[in-house]
Amino acid sequence: MLVKTFCAAVVGLEATTITIEVNLTRGVQFHLSGLADTAVKESYDRIRAAMGNIGFKPPTADITINLSPADIRKEGSGYDLPLAIGILAAHGKVSDTCLSEYMMIGELGLDGSLKPVSGALPVAILARKEKFKGLIVPKANAREAAVVNNLDIYGMDSLADVVSFFNGADIYEPTVVDTRKEFYEQQYTFDLDFADVKGQESVKRALEVAAAGGHNLIMIGPPGSGKSMMARRLPSILPPLSLAESLETTQIHSVAGKLPTGTSLISQRPFRSPHHTVSQVGLAGGTSKAMPGEVSLAHNGVLFLDELTEFSRATLEILRQPLEDRKITITRANYTVEYPCSFMLVASMNPCPCGYYGDPLHKCTCTPGQISRYLSKISGPLLDRIDIHCEIQAVPFAQLSKMQPGEPSTSHRERVIKARLIQEERFKDYKNVHCNAQMTERMLHKYAEPDDASLEMLRLAMEKLSLSARAYSRILKVARTIADLEGSNKVQSQHIAEAIGYRSLDRGDWAERGG
Repeated sequence: MLVKTFCAAVVGLEATTITIEVNLTRGVQFHLSGLADTAVKESYDRIRAAMGNIGFKPPTADITINLSPADIRKEGSGYDLPLAIGILAAHGKVSDTCLSEYMMIGELGLDGSLKPVSGALPVAILARKEKFKGLIVPKANAREAAVVNNLDIYGMDSLADVVSFFNGADIYEPTVVDTRKEFYEQQYTFDLDFADVKGQESVKRALEVAAAGGHNLIMIGPPGSGKSMMARRLPSILPPLSLAESLETTQIHSVAGKLPTGTSLISQRPFRSPHHTVSQVGLAGGTSKAMPGEVSLAHNGVLFLDELTEFSRATLEILRQPLEDRKITITRANYTVEYPCSFMLVASMNPCPCGYYGDPLHKCTCTPGQISRYLSKISGPLLDRIDIHCEIQAVPFAQLSKMQPGEPSTSHRERVIKARLIQEERFKDYKNVHCNAQMTERMLHKYAEPDDASLEMLRLAMEKLSLSARAYSRILKVARTIADLEGSNKVQSQHIAEAIGYRSLDRGDWAERGG
């Protein structure tokens, strides 16, 4: 008897319908075709044990299974459930009346339980697109898949539940998620707040400017000055995710298997902070299964690189193309996958090997040559893509103990949102441009052209401070954001002056000047 069930193969963010054809004839052998990996080939061992433990004797027959289309590689354990149901239906234990109306994914435990799999959200999107009536998933994946409307999502605990569902022995209700309600309820709850940060007003100002314009930022300061503390609070002042951004972000985390159990939509901007020992594949993505890397997991959020100079230079160079194109293409022998990676890069580093260059409380023991070599660990092209360089000093304890709590994140966020609304209106006719950091050179001349006085100030600053040519456009972008925060239509001299102050590492005398 020939029976068909339906599953999906996920490559990148795209899912493809896989038709599982099961045929039983007289014999005792098992045949599986269709470019299956080891996990899929081993599924029959799990299926036999699961069947036996829920009261079904595995069929004594020659079982031939084809996974179509045969030229797409099938990977992972998500094929267990549709394979098991196909075998049981071909054996006459499961009704095949409505098998064609449902797509299924799920890994089987030996006791017949269903275990969660990655990629449930892209599969749900495909199932709706292909006009399936419903999708059957492990219960742990139900809320994740249920964000897709106009599709019945059934979260099941075990293979026995799925058998009862198709045989009509029990009635199961589809999982329903009020996506909008949950999404908006969770957008404004943060564990970390800028009110916890005492002092450091200039640094908080720089972070606010970075958030308002989507600018990349690097903080340079001695150990214990609060670089990591403030960076981790940055998501609390970023504009809230839109539903479209949330869905795209959730898809990436779903494919990577990084969604917490029971999560429906990611409602807050992601904050990724990989350790400095991260590999090139870990940062960019890849592996045999084309998994997204840290740059993609930070999409629509923040990628924080703490102690930037401790990262491998080869690993850091990977960031150059994603920062420019806001997408990354992973090419291997058997596939090419493209992931979005539009993120804010926030980095921190010590100013020198000993960490205390320019610190009034500690003496630096490094020579100018050592400092230059230390800074040279970051290449010029990468530094060119960082708009704001912010120097930071530790707050002395005597001052720290007397200071009042800082301004709360809600106040910063209100100003950031107002500035972003101005930018949304400005760039409404441009595709894939949403904030000042994404402006092209032509757009700079149109929207951030300084007046004569500001232009003269910029010229003098570049000559006096030995600013590099690459700093010019970065200064204009940041000045445009500062003007937006003030509600100014024109870029004025005070905006240019503040933006110039955010180019510390471009100064030719940075390593020689005194603290």
